[in-house]
Amino acid sequence: MGSRSRSPSRTAQRGPAASPPLALLLLAAAAAALLPTGDGQNLFTEDVTVVEGDVATISCRVKNSDDSVIQLLNPNRQTIYFRDFRPLKDSRFQLVNFSNSELRVSLTNVSISDEGRYFCQLYTDPPQEIFMTITVLVPPRNLVLDIQKDTVVEGEEIELNCTAMASRPATTIKWYKGSKELTGKSEVEQWSDMYTVTSQISLTVRREDDGVPVVCEVDHPAVKDLQTKHYLDVMYKPQIRVSQILPASGPTREGDLLDLLCQVEGKPEPTDTMWFRVDDEMPAHVIVSGSNLHISSLNKSDNGTYRCEASNEVGKAFVDYMLYVCDPLTTLPPPTTTSIIPTTTSDTTATTEPAVHGFTQLPNSAEELDYGDLSAKNREAHSKWPPQPEATSWFHDSRAGEESAITAVDHAVIGGVVAVVVFAMLCLLIILGRYFARHKGTYFTHEAKGADDAADADTAIINAEGGQNNSEEKKEYFI
Repeated sequence: MGSRSRSPSRTAQRGPAASPPLALLLLAAAAAALLPTGDGQNLFTEDVTVVEGDVATISCRVKNSDDSVIQLLNPNRQTIYFRDFRPLKDSRFQLVNFSNSELRVSLTNVSISDEGRYFCQLYTDPPQEIFMTITVLVPPRNLVLDIQKDTVVEGEEIELNCTAMASRPATTIKWYKGSKELTGKSEVEQWSDMYTVTSQISLTVRREDDGVPVVCEVDHPAVKDLQTKHYLDVMYKPQIRVSQILPASGPTREGDLLDLLCQVEGKPEPTDTMWFRVDDEMPAHVIVSGSNLHISSLNKSDNGTYRCEASNEVGKAFVDYMLYVCDPLTTLPPPTTTSIIPTTTSDTTATTEPAVHGFTQLPNSAEELDYGDLSAKNREAHSKWPPQPEATSWFHDSRAGEESAITAVDHAVIGGVVAVVVFAMLCLLIILGRYFARHKGTYFTHEAKGADDAADADTAIINAEGGQNNSEEKKEYFI
């Protein structure tokens, strides 16, 4: 029994400077006198992670308890609770539950200074002791998003910085532009037990980014959904689109009504929008009203390029509309169809079928070759009245309806040229063949005549026609 009384005494000597009162020591000594053995008893606890300012719960549990004394100590080995008695004068520690098998204590308003190891002791023979660790998380104190300038021009590159101050552990910063995640460059600075993280990104802005939020979001175990954002304010030069209101479809022809609309969008709002003719002066009968251009009756002199131009503080832009006026459509009287029906009798009767009422439009030029049944197109045009606006691109050609007809004419011309070239080549081959046939064969000369019966080469030359024997015929006399 003497050895049992020394064990609690050693525990008391390891205590803090503020020693337990004398009554507590006497109580411990009395308990030690009746100290049971530790066979079959097990002491359990678990680590605690808590956010600064929240409540931490510390639990010491005994399996197969036999009424042994349970004690809880802080990192400085000061006794927080001895059974259900609290000798430590810190009111943040409160008893939650005490029994023979558990001592549970709560710690409110946790701070960084509370972090460390806490010890559970069980007075058995031999004594048992285990420890648990309290980890305190500190969310960022502040989240700041800095941008070089609030308003940017399309095509410029800007830098954004996001800083999460005084957190523990270090914060991870994520970037988003709209719903798209971006990659930033982060730097970490440590001050004592706290960390400050700064992340930076660079963006080249476009006009589509105007009004899009750039979000800096914190990823930290102590906080959820902590973010700050900045909405991009992007300035850009005008964007122009020309719409042909009338005619609604098909090529523009003499006598038609032409109505064009210039639609302009920019930031800031474009202040100057104007129509003018690029290759010549604007015709006198053309009416320009704001963003509209109106020609009441088209004629060939209106052919040319018309430009809509707009500008703002960022710059200016323009769109060209090429006008090509075609010949007007012509109409002819309806044709009649006659058929003769023979009978089985000796008389022959002629029956004339009535002509189909209506009118037929014949093509007036090559541009009209691909329009098919003009009567059907006229009926379709009437069924679609009133006409709807037709959107155009950066360059508009009023001959858009004639492309297939012109293509058909080009194919016919190319086919004719190819046929002429092939025919010319065949004629040339025939002439060359006849020429080579007439000049083909073996040709004989009289140079070697008389050389067949010669004994040697010299005799052959002398006997040959034109040799030395006949040289007298070619003698010349000089006086």
